[in-house]
Amino acid sequence: MLRLLGEVSAGAVDLGPPRQRCVLAALAVDAGKVVPVERLVERVWGVDAAPRSRTTLHSYVSRLRRAVAGIGGLEIAHRSGGYVLTGDAIDLLRFQDLRARAREGDAIGLLTQALALWRAEALTGLDGEWVREERDRLEQERLAASNELVDARLAAGEGGELVAELSARVARHPLNERVAGQYLVALHRSGRSIDALEHYRQVRERLLAELGTEPSAALRELHQRILVADPRLAAARTIPVVPRQLPSEPATFVGRRDELDRLDAVRTAAVSAIAGTGGIGKTTLALRWAHRHAGRFPDGQLFVDLRGFSPTEEPMTAGEALGGLLHALSVEPGRIPACTQERAALFRSLVAGRRMVLVLDNAACTDQVVPLLPGDDECAVIITSRNRLPGLITRHAAQHLLLSELTEAEGRALLTDRLGAGRLEAEPLATDRLIAVCGGFPLALSIVAAHAQMRQGLPLATLAAELDEAVIDVLDSEEPSASLPAVLSWSLRALCPRLRDAFALLGIAPGPDIGLAASVNLLGVAPARARQVLRALEEASLLHQDVPGRWRMHDLVRAYATTVAQDLPERVREDASRRVLDHYVQAARVAEEVMDQICFPSPLDHVTGDVHLDPVPDDATAQAWFEAEFACLVAAQQCALDQRRYAVTWLLAWHLHTFTVRRGLVRARLTTWRLAAKAAGHLDDPAVLANTERMTGVAHISLGHHEIAVEHLHRALALAEHCDDTVHLAGVHYSLGVAWGQQDPRQALTHARQALELYRAVGEPRWEARALAQMGWHAAALGQLDAARGYSRLALTRHRRHGFRTGEAAVLTCLGLVAHRRGHYEESARHYEESIAVVRELGHLLGLADGLERLGHTLVALGRHSRAEAVWREALGIYLHRGMKAETERVHDLLTR
Repeated sequence: MLRLLGEVSAGAVDLGPPRQRCVLAALAVDAGKVVPVERLVERVWGVDAAPRSRTTLHSYVSRLRRAVAGIGGLEIAHRSGGYVLTGDAIDLLRFQDLRARAREGDAIGLLTQALALWRAEALTGLDGEWVREERDRLEQERLAASNELVDARLAAGEGGELVAELSARVARHPLNERVAGQYLVALHRSGRSIDALEHYRQVRERLLAELGTEPSAALRELHQRILVADPRLAAARTIPVVPRQLPSEPATFVGRRDELDRLDAVRTAAVSAIAGTGGIGKTTLALRWAHRHAGRFPDGQLFVDLRGFSPTEEPMTAGEALGGLLHALSVEPGRIPACTQERAALFRSLVAGRRMVLVLDNAACTDQVVPLLPGDDECAVIITSRNRLPGLITRHAAQHLLLSELTEAEGRALLTDRLGAGRLEAEPLATDRLIAVCGGFPLALSIVAAHAQMRQGLPLATLAAELDEAVIDVLDSEEPSASLPAVLSWSLRALCPRLRDAFALLGIAPGPDIGLAASVNLLGVAPARARQVLRALEEASLLHQDVPGRWRMHDLVRAYATTVAQDLPERVREDASRRVLDHYVQAARVAEEVMDQICFPSPLDHVTGDVHLDPVPDDATAQAWFEAEFACLVAAQQCALDQRRYAVTWLLAWHLHTFTVRRGLVRARLTTWRLAAKAAGHLDDPAVLANTERMTGVAHISLGHHEIAVEHLHRALALAEHCDDTVHLAGVHYSLGVAWGQQDPRQALTHARQALELYRAVGEPRWEARALAQMGWHAAALGQLDAARGYSRLALTRHRRHGFRTGEAAVLTCLGLVAHRRGHYEESARHYEESIAVVRELGHLLGLADGLERLGHTLVALGRHSRAEAVWREALGIYLHRGMKAETERVHDLLTR
């Protein structure tokens, strides 16, 4: 047998040096469960373990495998991310099994056997922070078992036989009221009632002196019974029953290390509230911690399911819960008060000074819980709820734990534990897909594991395909507790109808999350009301904020919300969708006009209803809005196309143009215009078709697809000429100038000059400035440096007059190029630095990368090589991040040379 309850040993088997034995102990205390490598390293070497510790650990495990092979049935196996010790030839497991069985029968015999397994202090011969903590925990378990044995012997009528043993114990634990009560009974039964009363007096004085508190109600009651020589003391069970109400410890438990560490702080914070979505693992966490620390609470463990989110029953009242708790503490039914307030007072009196853990599971609200709280910090209270119980945190300083999803590694560990590493390793891609679809949701992972266990011949790839096709159907079950939709529905039962409708509508909103303004339009309510709704759903753990001001649903919760939305009237869904899509179009238009004050006019008019928009006072606010909403805008465009709202589809691409150019989102820009092209075919508008071809061509220019870009632009040119639209015809010539800029500067200059003439014809000096700026670039490429300088200075003056910062930055870059080619390097560097300052302010990443690359050449000419290397490295980082292969290779070559 592997012995932990004394010096760690295995009979004649050599288990190696102390740290190697510590590895075995660290596995043995969690026998049957996978212990991650990181946790083993931390237990053996501490949190500051050296990097080589992992290598040493693997070496120790290899040796221990051979050593334990000779101990009946023990085996160390490698599992994903850790190791597991299997087998029951461990004295600690034997001790815990005997103690558990003692609660059901032959308590004296079984507990005597259990305590006989202890030969000395646990884990003797080992040291370290974890060992000391574990040794203390195990000592608390031993003391609790010893107290249970004394209770059983007293209940069997013993008394005098225990006096000597209990005399020694009260000397070691002078403030333990449970031991004191046992000693009083033993003294009284042995005919030493005077000594019993004297000992009570000593205990009371010591409690007052050292803790400032009176003895517990149970001990005071026992004192009174001895005073009056209550005849029932002679044989009746007089020591309060030690309740053991915790449900069994979860069979599968992974992760939650940070949360477990925070719960360990109950030594100084008596109340902990665990909140989270239904199925996220709140009860599992609470029971895991309570079982692991049961030894710290020798006076018992209490558990109440408050039915806050029950499928069939109303939430339990505080009075009803208190009745059950008092019954568990052996209060006779006739002595349980009728009044809730009086029940709460009696409960506080009975648990005062007793070291107990109270798990209040599935709470509905703060008011349901408050009457159940003990009056001091000796009892640890763990509350689980789908609501965040802000009142409990505010009024009672409860420690708040918001439970989130498991990590990818933890989800994999859960499936490994349930299905075995071999089955997962046989289908790695399918395993990855199962984990991804479940999104770290413990209940979903458990349901998937159950499907795989019950259908042994089913390939995991088939199960993954079923999830992809209909995830909510696969995660449903006739057994409510094993059905994700059923578990989530219990959260909705606690909501009013308006909140349930809001939850459903938020589930069908486009994009991964939603901001307040979009919520206002989606729900069709005032901003204050929308904020209340979002806050209420967040407190119910159906929404969360990864980023302040943006609300998100877990993917599985969203999938369930879409099924709930199908129960809403079709008109309600359509109106909500129309409002939020109109909001995105209008908000994008306003933000783009702030970012580009001389943007080309849209060829498409679109009338929307009244929409709520946040103010966009400046460029920084506009860009921040696009950053936050970009994923939602892309999703909204696809949503609009699916709903045949073709004008909205097209306009979203149009208003995203400036932002995607600034941020270098070249592939995303092409994607939006491909969707816009599908919509344009239904709009039957030549100007829309012309601009679609033009903007698609511009997107291809950014990707370096010259021939494809020119094809689109020539189709745009023919369409613009056909519909006799001077403004858009000028825009096509401007874009052709950009397309030919790298291939044929002379042809590019011709197109730019045609654009200038057309803009002058319509009397628009702001657009003339853009054409002049482009002519400056093409003239510079042709070596016409004086002309290039003249065009650029004229464009710079007009851009600054109209406040067009993007154009200003581009012209400054051109002036820097011209100065460099004239050999005026200081002037060139100055222009580049001015341009870079503007694009940094605007967040124009491609403009920044281009300016940095050009500045590097000028710095080399000035002999400032280290500075040139620094700016090229920054440009390289931007090109790499944007996936721009040719530019990346070009700058990499510059740095290499």
